[in-house]
Amino acid sequence: MNQEIFEKNYTMSSLHKAIKVLKAFSKDEPSLSLTELSKKTGISISSLQRFVSTFVYEGFLHKDERTKRYQLGHSLLYLGNLVKEESSLIIVAEPILKKLNEEIGESVSMNIIDGLERRCILNYDSTYPLSTKMFVGDTSPLYAGASSKILLAFMPNVDEYVENISLEPITDHTILLKEQLLKELQHIRLQRFAKSNSERVRGACSLSVPILNASNQIIASVSLVIPEVRYSDYDENLLIETIQSVALQIEEQLY
Repeated sequence: MNQEIFEKNYTMSSLHKAIKVLKAFSKDEPSLSLTELSKKTGISISSLQRFVSTFVYEGFLHKDERTKRYQLGHSLLYLGNLVKEESSLIIVAEPILKKLNEEIGESVSMNIIDGLERRCILNYDSTYPLSTKMFVGDTSPLYAGASSKILLAFMPNVDEYVENISLEPITDHTILLKEQLLKELQHIRLQRFAKSNSERVRGACSLSVPILNASNQIIASVSLVIPEVRYSDYDENLLIETIQSVALQIEEQLY
């Protein structure tokens, strides 16, 4: 089922638009004006005014009366903390990934499928001065980068996704041919890990493995991100074995 059919038959238009407003904010753009929100969401100013007024009243957005700009409100922080406290996946994964980060010193993250994107839900930064930064909440397309492709490879409707998605270049190394992408995804499923070099961020190498549930369905991915200049210092096979072991530990504690 493609995105257009899903939105037409299974979603409430006004609620869908409201969610787009909240998702417009990011680490890079924590505050937005009404005009900027309109450009990012495609929602008219008149409709946006009703959405943001409701969100401000309910505490989901905060409006700076001096600058007339909006940012996410404390009600979302409260809900986010509830999710974190009650999510068995995060509760189980946090100490395991923290230990991996401390042992290797490189960036470690956990990601999930959110709609048609990869979203980071847990991250531990590298201890080295030279590193690739990732933040909780960050999103990216599912077709670029190891942390995304491992999720896509195990996604049930992967063929339909590839058929309907437009492959846009993020870097010079982004895969742009659908046949090539499908072939790589098949290979990823067989070997149960993905790797990439500069597909999404120039100079960043990544390894990623799946976290599967008892029915062998994808629920998340565990990823290592290492700068290209430091990647050759490691034994790649050992890194893969290490993160596969970490993913297995998480699976065993969950199920």
